[in-house]
Amino acid sequence: MKLNAARVALAAAILGASALTATAQDFSPENPECIAPANPGGGWDFTCRQVGKSLQDLGLIEKTMQVVNLAGGGGGVAFAEVVNKRGDDNDLIVAASSATATRLAQGAYPGNTMDQVRWLASIGADYGVIAVAADSEIADLPGLLDMIKNDPASISVAGGSAVGGWDHLKVLIAANAYGIEDVRSVKYIAFDGGGEAVTQLLAGSVQAFTGDISEAKGFVDSGDIRVIAILAPERLGGEFADFPTAKEQGIDAIGANWRGFYAPGGMSDEAYDGWVAKVSDLYASDEWKEVMAANGLAPLDLQGEAFQSFVADSVAQIQQISKDIGIIK
Repeated sequence: MKLNAARVALAAAILGASALTATAQDFSPENPECIAPANPGGGWDFTCRQVGKSLQDLGLIEKTMQVVNLAGGGGGVAFAEVVNKRGDDNDLIVAASSATATRLAQGAYPGNTMDQVRWLASIGADYGVIAVAADSEIADLPGLLDMIKNDPASISVAGGSAVGGWDHLKVLIAANAYGIEDVRSVKYIAFDGGGEAVTQLLAGSVQAFTGDISEAKGFVDSGDIRVIAILAPERLGGEFADFPTAKEQGIDAIGANWRGFYAPGGMSDEAYDGWVAKVSDLYASDEWKEVMAANGLAPLDLQGEAFQSFVADSVAQIQQISKDIGIIK
């Protein structure tokens, strides 16, 4: 079955989403905290740390945001912690992404659903990448996919999401677009975060990495890995201009990962509106535009109810995608 790449990537939503202006609230968290549901080095960790720093730099929060890494279950441990133990914490926000929506869509958080938390706001979208070690003999994406097509057991691809998660889906999208009919033959190995997945790539335990540009950037800058494809409609600018797209290599695959936050379901309306306003003010700042440009984030400006609706649509859409490629029934 041929996948609709634009539908899979949520590209239309990302490119066409409109902003929702939040009403500023007189709210200041006493002990601001952000949970990154993975080990240090991945995209959720980046989201918490960069947003926390920027909020403080801009004077939007008075105290330093504590970042807590709570890995496990592809984000499920953190989700359960928030739902079951911290349901009314007004100081807490949690990093989320398309990976979160994917797991919720596939029922990967047993007993939990998206309506148990409050969805705050987005901070941009992060295009997917497929990369290899800097010294790998694999030159490009067609070369990698040829190896998978001819001898699936010879290639292992690592990612920071669970089997069937967003990182997994991205490489399956590329494989499907290349003509690999049974995408379940692609050998994917899941780790708790992109940083750990890249570590295994550098150790030679796997041959390729699937993740997002923000989590790959540091390893590219250090000369450890080489991006063989970015899953964007066209090349990005600036320091990402050298990354070839899958499309220019003849593979119509697009994968964009939105990034944002959810909050405890019992958070007060005052606190919820306050956090929405703070993230909205952050997104509108010149400082955040510079962060986005430096880290390859594409525009996605949604807050409050608009973001809540967007996530609900994302969950429904990914459920259908997962059925199309046989991950769920």
